[in-house]
Amino acid sequence: MGPSILNAAGPRPNPGVRVAYRTARSLAPCDLWLAGNEGRPPARLDAPLPAEELGRYPSSSALEALVAERFAVDPARTLVTAGADDGLLRLALAFLAPGRELVLPTPTFEMIPRYAALAGGDVVEVPWEDGAAYPVESVLAAITPRTSLIAVVSPNNPTGAVASPEDLRRLSEAAPDALLIVDQAYAEFADGDLTAPALELPNAVVLRTMSKAYGCAGLRVGFALGSPEVIETLRAAGNPYPVSASALAAAAVRLGDDVGATVGRVRRERAALLATLEELGVSAAPSQGNFVFLRSPRAVQVRDLMAGLGIAVRAFPGVPELADALRITLPGDAASFTRLDRAIRAAFAPEALLFDLDGVLADVSGSYRAAIRETAASFGVALGDDDIADAKAAGDANDDWRLTWRLLMGRGVDCSLEEVTSRFEALYQGTAEAPGLRRTERLLLDRGALAALAASRPLAVVTGRPRIDARRFLEEQGIADLFAVVITRDDAPLKPDPEPVRRAMAALGVRTAWMLGDTRDDVESARAAGAIPIGVLPPGGADPDRRALKDQLCAAGAGVCLDRTPQLQELLP
Repeated sequence: MGPSILNAAGPRPNPGVRVAYRTARSLAPCDLWLAGNEGRPPARLDAPLPAEELGRYPSSSALEALVAERFAVDPARTLVTAGADDGLLRLALAFLAPGRELVLPTPTFEMIPRYAALAGGDVVEVPWEDGAAYPVESVLAAITPRTSLIAVVSPNNPTGAVASPEDLRRLSEAAPDALLIVDQAYAEFADGDLTAPALELPNAVVLRTMSKAYGCAGLRVGFALGSPEVIETLRAAGNPYPVSASALAAAAVRLGDDVGATVGRVRRERAALLATLEELGVSAAPSQGNFVFLRSPRAVQVRDLMAGLGIAVRAFPGVPELADALRITLPGDAASFTRLDRAIRAAFAPEALLFDLDGVLADVSGSYRAAIRETAASFGVALGDDDIADAKAAGDANDDWRLTWRLLMGRGVDCSLEEVTSRFEALYQGTAEAPGLRRTERLLLDRGALAALAASRPLAVVTGRPRIDARRFLEEQGIADLFAVVITRDDAPLKPDPEPVRRAMAALGVRTAWMLGDTRDDVESARAAGAIPIGVLPPGGADPDRRALKDQLCAAGAGVCLDRTPQLQELLP
């Protein structure tokens, strides 16, 4: 239970109320959602609803009759619920109470213990090892006279492991006064369906859903199958009208569709993803769900790296037994799976590292940033660090000459880009009378560290500097030999255009890479080119300003943001 609930004034909540369910997400925006195990939706679903239906409470009897026909049972043995979750909650409320127990193999679907606590029941957890069969012996040993419910989630969420019909038979016989919850949310993707053997038992109830194989998670429609007595009890344990009329109508149409092609596609993707993970040396258990479950000490990091390419996968940072776990939903679509496979490879084993120069390899706080300020001052305009930071954060700011010109024009100075560039270059490069600001630049990642990186994968620089300036910095710092490719403003359009990053990857002959940058333009360029963007905070600046820049880089698409460039060594596999 969260502190805000415990400390609130007024009536105290049920002791079983816990912190609301939320999925921890990366800060980077994602457009390919593979974190929720939803199935691929139908291309079109027409289910017209007569206007008069809107004025009446909906009846689920028609859909329950279709479900009964589908599973060859009497309609009295079916109950439509608001997703399988609703069925689980009804089971907890109907059959648990203080002094009653639920035997629960874990890890498993996290809402089950939540519902048990809400009903006041006790949860007896039994370990279910990754990749192992249902732990029937341990469950049998955990059964006591207080056992009221026994959970059989098969395929199990999040691991994808399964139980067998023989497991159900043994549990049923060992606990005749308890009820078996046979959660079959992912049954369509499994090698075997436990629904029929479960319904042959006197004390089992089966839960199914339209959210997975049928791709209708947004409808929130599921159903329970069991004895008429259990179904009637569950009907009384929840809302009398749990599903809207429109959802019932749509579910009735969708239930008649053949989802075999979708299921087949997901199964092929599952095998292909497991093969990719094996190739990468990543530990992944066999799965019979529409997802793959893996373990890695870099789990949360990999989630965030993949978010850098717009792909959301599920990590479990708040669950101790799953702190190193990832669950990846299969998209059921060829183009999306290709994108997923490439992102997995990039997150676990990038083929190359790309670096922006300014603020990432070079500390330019006394050179380029100073040149912007002093150029503006030569026109009578005072620019602060915040003014420059805001302009950089706005994007399309990879050209410091043009950025300075825009800032001056915005303050009413009538000047040409050529004149601004001339004054800027005199300050940066130096004159006979004054040394150039460029001489203040220093390396942010020493040669030894860069040499170690270059020994494991090729390195490239992708910068908005002119070629002569970029090459000179690398040579003066003694690191030019470590970079196989240098892409400058003379070679490709400036970032945020993805072309310079694409050219670097093509020149290196790689398909996957990480790109380190300190601006929104760097992040957007990398992401559009298919390289994982890694945000880097440049040296200096107050803490609030650095936090703001980190937020800006994440909002632009960086799933990971480093406080300083050397942290890259800790991030790499």
